Amino acid sequence: MVSQLETPTLNSAHHLTYSLEGLVQVFTSAQRSFFTNVIAQGLRIAGQGTPVLVVQFLKGGIGQGHQHPIRLGQYLEWIRCDLPRYIDTPELDEAEHKSLKQLWHHTQQVVYEGKYSVVVLDELSLAINYGLIPLSEVLRFLESRPSSVDIILTGPDMPPELLEVADQITEIRRSHQP
Repeated sequence: MVSQLETPTLNSAHHLTYSLEGLVQVFTSAQRSFFTNVIAQGLRIAGQGTPVLVVQFLKGGIGQGHQHPIRLGQYLEWIRCDLPRYIDTPELDEAEHKSLKQLWHHTQQVVYEGKYSVVVLDELSLAINYGLIPLSEVLRFLESRPSSVDIILTGPDMPPELLEVADQITEIRRSHQP
């Protein structure tokens, strides 16, 4: 078996004379689920050499926090709250609430710094609907992000205000009943 230890970078002298406008994409469904196609999209983009960040706001259980990102290849970082559990209720203790706020502030900071070209905000709709992250902050963030950054929002019951600013909306539905 051959293993690739280092990915060569292209030293192209050709640069675009224009900038591409980043998109806001929404992936939503009626139930809480893992958006496999979004993660696959992030991996595919990162595999092409584009920096990608996946942020899971309500997943915990691995003692990670934004200080210890998981790196999948050279260009994809995956961060979660430093929580002992996944969040399925708006009732958080003080430490959990602090961890979620730190993750949200860290996410905004690295996006404003231009560190990533694609940012996946997993289950952001639930964090908003639980009252853990204010919708007004999310709308300001989307409006003030660098114009070239793609933002992908996932989660059930996406607030209508986010659907209004989205460039693309994908609704995942079951095609059959078990």
